[in-house]
Amino acid sequence: MEKWERRLINTKRGIFEVFSKGEGDPLCVTHNYSEFNDTGDYFANSFTKLFKVYLINLRETGNSEKAHFPYELSMLETIFDLEEIRKTLGYSSWNFAGHSTGGMLGIVYGIYFSNSLNHNIIVGAAARDYATFSKNCIYNRTHPQYNNMQELIEKLKGTALSKEEREALSIERTKLSLHKPERYHDYFNLPISKKMSAIRLNYFNSEYQIYDVTKKLALISCSTLIICGKHDVQCPIEYSEEMAEGINNSKLVILKESNHYPFLEEKELFLKEVKQFTKKRLSKFTLWSGK
Repeated sequence: MEKWERRLINTKRGIFEVFSKGEGDPLCVTHNYSEFNDTGDYFANSFTKLFKVYLINLRETGNSEKAHFPYELSMLETIFDLEEIRKTLGYSSWNFAGHSTGGMLGIVYGIYFSNSLNHNIIVGAAARDYATFSKNCIYNRTHPQYNNMQELIEKLKGTALSKEEREALSIERTKLSLHKPERYHDYFNLPISKKMSAIRLNYFNSEYQIYDVTKKLALISCSTLIICGKHDVQCPIEYSEEMAEGINNSKLVILKESNHYPFLEEKELFLKEVKQFTKKRLSKFTLWSGK
């Protein structure tokens, strides 16, 4: 598998580790507490046939800038960082795609910097606390798999885990969010590895308690594609419907055979929807080469 190209971007807000792959218009991809490397990311891979994808390690992940103050780990401060990365790369505007808490970053990005975004692709996300009031969410205490999920998350925070132990725990955690968990190895079949940043996850868990930007959704003016699996147990479908209702220039796509990973569970349909929305077409070479 072709590795992602690694760069260190020196911005006014510090140095950030960025991985790139693909050709075409620029697309920023990141996640609130994932730590990436040159093996890439399954979600980011979904876009490399259509865009030049920039996969970004946020503060306290990989070789990116540290947080000098706790507030620098907040979603809004993270968007300020992304804006400086965009400017340093030389783009007057770019596209954004985020999955799960990456999609939450995308919503905040659209609220404050819609002029910087050509297209904003939000997958399996929400504009507010998605656990407290939804019994359909696996992070809600009444959900039958709540305790199982919490136990796996706490174990994954451990720093003494072997590679094999971490992988086994990650697989079990991911299976809880698949419509057909028995197909895990069909979906996740590439040598991609990434870590979870405990410091960023812990900050997110505190910020999340007061996270609600639903009343600001109308401020998003950029073209926004919202995709959600019908069976999503992390960010249930009602939150994608709420975002689509609140964002004027938006399109909602519900994939009926997916849970939290529609870009893998219904890969071809997902790509088709993204292409149609962004009016992209695969090159003849890409089709012929099968890459």
